[in-house]
Amino acid sequence: MNCTSTRFGSFEVPDQSIVRFPSGLLGFPDQQRYVILDHGTEAPFKWLQSVEEPDLAFVLMDPATFHPDYHIEVPADALAEIKGEERDDLTLVVILTIPSDDPGRITANLRGPLLISHRTKLGKQLVLSEEFPTRHPLFPASPPSMEVPTDAQVSTDCPV
Repeated sequence: MNCTSTRFGSFEVPDQSIVRFPSGLLGFPDQQRYVILDHGTEAPFKWLQSVEEPDLAFVLMDPATFHPDYHIEVPADALAEIKGEERDDLTLVVILTIPSDDPGRITANLRGPLLISHRTKLGKQLVLSEEFPTRHPLFPASPPSMEVPTDAQVSTDCPV
């Protein structure tokens, strides 16, 4: 299928690479089909690009990269929704917010992680308790400005 993105232009996406979020994402309930794109650099980021809405893309990251103590209980209904059966089949990622005026102040939404099954290509955004912040800083102090490249490639391996 052909996908168009305002960030990455037009590119071809194999149907088996599409991840579906049956419940959508918070604020975007009607956008259910996405593709995960590699960032194209050594950075540990990936992009979650809507295949239906060219302007809609999120930056993702494995929370273990910056918060090794981040552990959550996955509700049984969430596992049922994505038909997730084995832990090896699942990936947990968080959505990052990168302020355009100071990219060094990146934050991660630890309260609303995404759970994705590699086997079923289904995903679900969890909503956790308030003990998890929606804006957890990735860096304790603001480092020098980082550029976010606009080139990306369809991820050929596991989603994240």
